[in-house]
Parts: sequence; structure tokens; C-alpha cells
Amino acid sequence: MTVTEKHGLYGVIPAGLADAPSGAEQFSPLIPGSWSLESVAEESLASMTVLAPPGTLERRYVLALSLRSLGIGGTLVALAPRNRGGTRLRGELEEFGVAANETARAHFRLCEGRRPRQLAGIAEAVAAGGLQFVAATGLWSQPGIFGWDRIDAGSRLLVEHLPDLHGRGADLGCGTGYLARKVLASKDVESLALADIDRRAVAAARRNVVEPRAGVHWTDATAPIAADLDFVVTNPPFHEGGTENRALGLAVARSASGMLKKGGELWLVANRHLPYAPALRDAFAGVATVAQDREFTVYRAIK
Repeated sequence: MTVTEKHGLYGVIPAGLADAPSGAEQFSPLIPGSWSLESVAEESLASMTVLAPPGTLERRYVLALSLRSLGIGGTLVALAPRNRGGTRLRGELEEFGVAANETARAHFRLCEGRRPRQLAGIAEAVAAGGLQFVAATGLWSQPGIFGWDRIDAGSRLLVEHLPDLHGRGADLGCGTGYLARKVLASKDVESLALADIDRRAVAAARRNVVEPRAGVHWTDATAPIAADLDFVVTNPPFHEGGTENRALGLAVARSASGMLKKGGELWLVANRHLPYAPALRDAFAGVATVAQDREFTVYRAIK
């Protein structure tokens, strides 16, 4: 395949909005098995089609890397919902030196332009949106990871009430590894498998959890990664593409049940308004509410 035949795709483009060339390689960090946009050689792609992320730092980072990957004159098509960064796309591309044509379609803004010979501000955008140490949390993280520059209040509540666990366990939806570090503080933990669907979170967790008892997996947290475990901890996701999806967290809880041995424990924190208790009672022999505040509930479920 020659350089001019290579095409890139970032994210899942809604039907009818933009068509990526056949055979385009996927670069989204939220699709396990995709390629890494960071590792693409400069000026190696003929085109890039991007579903731009909503967060400013993350979006500018993706746009900058996409433009860097294009050959001179290569085509960039970027789109986003109007209320989730779409109205800013054209201006951001112009700041990078791209003259973009903008159209509106189905509550989206679409911008198309070609890579000029000279780009501006690329290095700055890549540095601001890349993997970095966050002094406020003491963890490596990256814009685009859930709660990337703070400790999630639900995870904090769970950590406050976790006992010293023992045996073999898993952390499903591990994020940057905040929960895992608490779990591994117990010397009775033999091993901990961490799983997250976000490649950026996996990279951060591997920096934050430097521990031979831990293994980090880039995979959907609803997919089984181990069996006959003594415990599972999780602060499961309940948003997908910016929209609440309660089924996600419930799927993680069911997956945890399948990984635990009889008598194994699930420690789960969830927003109070989400109906986890009935589903947990269906999948576990015993369910107890361990702690609760204005926003979150910590559950302990025994298989």
C-alpha cells in the first residue's frame, strides 16, 4: 500500500453524515484493537475522517495529530454535534492553519479542509492534550479519560470504605488506577487484573500502578478477563458517547458475577439514582449497602 492510499478514521461516524474511504484504519482509543494515532508517521495518510471529541483539550489534540499525519494536500473531514464542540471546529482548524469549509447537517457541524504546507500550533496542542502528570491527583492521566484531572467522588467514597481485600481480584473500568492502588496496598492481594476500554486510561494505569501483582488489559469491562476470583472492585461507567446508558454499569456487574467464585465479593459504587440494587440481587446471593452520601451508594455483593 502506498502512502497516498492510506486513510484514517477516528471514532464511529453516524450514518449519513460522512463516509470514510473503504479500508480506512481506525484510530479511536475507545475501540480495542485500533491503531495509535500518536504513533502514525508524519505526512503518511491521504485522508482522515474524525468524529471530534467534545472536550476542548482532547479535541484539539486529536485534530492536531490528525493534521500532522496527513500528507501535504491530504484531506481532513471533522465533525461534531453542534452543542458538543461542533461550533468551534472551524475556528480551531483555522488556528492550525487550515482553510475549512463548514456545513451543518442533522445537528452536526462538518468541516472539510486540506493540510497546508505550513501548520501552526500543532506541538502546543499535542503537549496540552497528551499523557501528563496531574499534580492535584498525584496520577498520570490524559484529557479524554473520564474525570482526567480529578479524583471521582464515587471512587473516593468506595476507597474510604474498602476493607483490606485478599486473594485474586479485578478492577473493572480501572481508569487511571486510583482504586487499584488502594486495593494493592493490601499485601494479602495475590493478583489484580485491571481492565478499561480506553487505551489512554490503560497507558496511564500502567504508569500509576507499578506493581508486579497487577496486569492491565485494554478491553471492554463487560468482557470476562479472569475466572474464580475472590473479589472485584468497580466504579462502572454509565455514559456512552455523552449519553446516559444505565445498561453499561449493569453489564459490568453481571460480568463481575461471572468472574467471581462462589463466596467472592463485588464492591461497586454507583450514582444513587441508578437502579443497581434489584439487578445485583438477581445476580448475587447477598447484597448490602455499605455507605451512601448525597450522590453515591457503595454496595457489597456476595456471589
